[in-house]
Amino acid sequence: KQWYQRRVAITAGDLCKKIKKSGANVLLIQKSILRDALNDMALHFLTKMKVLVVKDIERDEIDFVSRTLGCRPIATADHMLPEHLGQADLVEEIHVGGGNKVVSITGCQSNAKTCSILVQGSNKLLADEAERSIHDALCVIRCLVKNKNMIAGGGAPEIELSIQLAQYAATLSGVESHCIKAFADALEIIPFTLAENAGLPPINIVTELRNRHAQGEAMAGINVKKCCITNITEENVLQPLLVSISAITLASETVRSILKIDDIVNTSR
Repeated sequence: KQWYQRRVAITAGDLCKKIKKSGANVLLIQKSILRDALNDMALHFLTKMKVLVVKDIERDEIDFVSRTLGCRPIATADHMLPEHLGQADLVEEIHVGGGNKVVSITGCQSNAKTCSILVQGSNKLLADEAERSIHDALCVIRCLVKNKNMIAGGGAPEIELSIQLAQYAATLSGVESHCIKAFADALEIIPFTLAENAGLPPINIVTELRNRHAQGEAMAGINVKKCCITNITEENVLQPLLVSISAITLASETVRSILKIDDIVNTSR
């Protein structure tokens, strides 16, 4: 047992010397699911060498951290070279309230235009909801980068498209007419769901919205704040065009995939 502990100490010391020799004074370690990524002996050696250790970095954050700091992920200490290291002006542990601490890295020398957003809440539910809201906002920005066109929100484009398709279906006959009419009816589920989530009577709201659009008010939409149908563009309720295009495209592809299924084979265990 003593021989084993001595061997572990020698191995840990050699690894720590290689890390220090590379010029690193901050070590970021990925979280391991199989074993502890860092033992107490190695942590003791790195502390004596004045190397700050940040443990348990999630796997999905490695790429973001690497691009932000301008460093390269290293699998073994033998590959720790000065050209693989990143540079920053200050690495410190700060208190964020509630007894929580975070590691702040500022003054990164890389050209990566990244930042971190710290989300706090009185409980996990509020923090998760804030995270989802930020994610939705970032997705909207991403859509605008890909396609800068915007359209009215509040269910206005869906109900307008539904009416236009229903009118076009009336000019056809046979199976095509029924398919297009069903597609038009399916689009009404979006304003219906929007009204339902806002606590409004969905049937009455969708009926009024359909009548307003039939009268030529193409920008009429559901105003959840005023609980009525208004000109939604005057309320600055807009959405990226790419969102509607993607939703309709993916829904259509899903339906086509389902229609291609000829039969379902039930297997018994």
